[in-house]
Amino acid sequence: MGQLLIRLLAEFRTELAAPRAELGYGDIRNPHLQILGNLRMGGIRLTELAARAQLSPAAASELVNDLDALGYLTRRPDPADGRAKLIDLSPRGRQLMTDAGKRVAEIETRWGDLVGADRFADMRDTMQSLLDAVNPADSRA
Repeated sequence: MGQLLIRLLAEFRTELAAPRAELGYGDIRNPHLQILGNLRMGGIRLTELAARAQLSPAAASELVNDLDALGYLTRRPDPADGRAKLIDLSPRGRQLMTDAGKRVAEIETRWGDLVGADRFADMRDTMQSLLDAVNPADSRA
């Protein structure tokens, strides 16, 4: 099962990245997706982001620095702890995520056409239910 998930993720990322340059995001590299895919609305601390992305804090920090320099992310003080910073999307980052969301919808439609829309929806719902069950602290329910 793990290999199936890894291979599907690779296919998904390839399709997601295909029109990147044409949309004005040619500066985004595949490792950046690990950060962008693990942000939280309202901001997230680096330590939590690194854990969610399954990266070391040093690796996550390097990628966050890249995305900050490219104008996709911002850092601001955490209101709960003035010493900490929250990492969040900049306006350019929000536009990237909007465009990526449209691309994801296109991929899901195409993949649904390949296996049947109902089967695809059931698979997606099952995977979300499984994630919610094995990691309730990060549940979307």
